[in-house]
Amino acid sequence: MEIIIADISHKIYAEEICTTIENAAKIRGTGIAKRKPEYIISKMEKGNAVIALDGNTFAGFCYIESWGHGKFVANSGLIVHPNFRGLGLSKKIKQKIFDHSRTKFPNAKIFSITTGLAVMKLNSNLGYKPVTFSELTTDQTFWDGCKTCVNYDVLTRTEQKMCLCTGMLYDPATENNNQPKKFKEKTFTRLKSIKQHLFLKKEKK
Repeated sequence: MEIIIADISHKIYAEEICTTIENAAKIRGTGIAKRKPEYIISKMEKGNAVIALDGNTFAGFCYIESWGHGKFVANSGLIVHPNFRGLGLSKKIKQKIFDHSRTKFPNAKIFSITTGLAVMKLNSNLGYKPVTFSELTTDQTFWDGCKTCVNYDVLTRTEQKMCLCTGMLYDPATENNNQPKKFKEKTFTRLKSIKQHLFLKKEKK
């Protein structure tokens, strides 16, 4: 297994990456906006993605998005193929894309929005802190990317102030304070449960 910086030679995996992301969204039932192969390929062309390969077999993927003229970056589309789950691969991919982001955008704040507890734990281990959406990028292009998410109506109803996702941020300007802290899964699980009760109750009626 190798995890490398993706380039144009890896475009043959773009369709499979998109399908894997979409299938994961259907299973989870929340979060994960759809991606198109052309968009994934554009990330590979710019060297803004990492891919995990087992020989010639696709195993995992993640890419970098840049917002606000490089002031903010996000590590998005983290996915592991079902055949390679349970091996700790997501953690290795997350570390690789995080290090790559720090190299390419050393002064940028790295942020994430996610409903997945596993991703929250990975972020916490890297030094991310939970934050409100107001501390994230105001670039509307980023938020427009949430339109294909099943929970987009929640984001619009709250005027982009809150959603089922939790916002997390790594700020290089406070690097000494970005020490990993113990991930309190019960706390995030309860927060997610409260959000679901508040924002999805209309659908249950």
